[in-house]
Amino acid sequence: MRQTYRVRTRSRLLRVLVPLLSVLWSCGSSSPEGPGEDDLAILLIGNSLTYWNDMPDILERLLEDADIGPVYVDMQAFANWGLIDHWEDIRTRNLIESGGWDVVALQQGPSATEGRPSLLQYSALFAAEIEAAGARTALYMVWPAEDRSFDFDGVSDSYRTAAEQVDGLLYPAGEAWRAAWVRDPTLELYGPDRFHPSLLGSYLVALVIYEQLSGKDPRELPPEIPIPGGKVVLSQSVADAVQSAAVEANAQFARP
Repeated sequence: MRQTYRVRTRSRLLRVLVPLLSVLWSCGSSSPEGPGEDDLAILLIGNSLTYWNDMPDILERLLEDADIGPVYVDMQAFANWGLIDHWEDIRTRNLIESGGWDVVALQQGPSATEGRPSLLQYSALFAAEIEAAGARTALYMVWPAEDRSFDFDGVSDSYRTAAEQVDGLLYPAGEAWRAAWVRDPTLELYGPDRFHPSLLGSYLVALVIYEQLSGKDPRELPPEIPIPGGKVVLSQSVADAVQSAAVEANAQFARP
């Protein structure tokens, strides 16, 4: 039987409130027990681009269905927060220091221009804490708002640079979005505000991370998005486009 996802601020409440409170909603970790010794344990640190559509839950369900052993996914994410905000909030650093993590993934806004120095500075500071806790640092690359699509190259460069300077993993979700649009320009990866992801966009993020963590090919997954209580079935053509895009982005941009 599937275990309950450890981030308790989720599922029904999150699905109802996220569309209404896109600026105000935040999701902190509330997992008192921490990861088990045998768990594949992932901690996601970021903002609404992490928790939107309950992306960590999609990721955990994909990993559990991959039959790679027990999985523990947790997050510390608050609306409009950058890494500097997490660094100045002792809860995030305490969560890292509590240990038991295999990978700690860092995310802030697009950071193509003015946010780039902060991304580089605080990813380096966090990487030292993460390494001391016995985990590997990862950078979760996002995307710009639709009206700033010219920033895609800058976003990609900022996150690649951050990952390289800490010798960390890179989850190139923004590049996967671009690869998906090459296959099908009509794919609705943005949500209604044209910045946060649609459910399909969040699924593509989860596919990118899933492939790197599981070592399994996303193209072998069924054409569906796992959600609490069921699944959202995709057309085969849409599933093929996003699953192949995740593989392509990881092949081109992931770090060992």
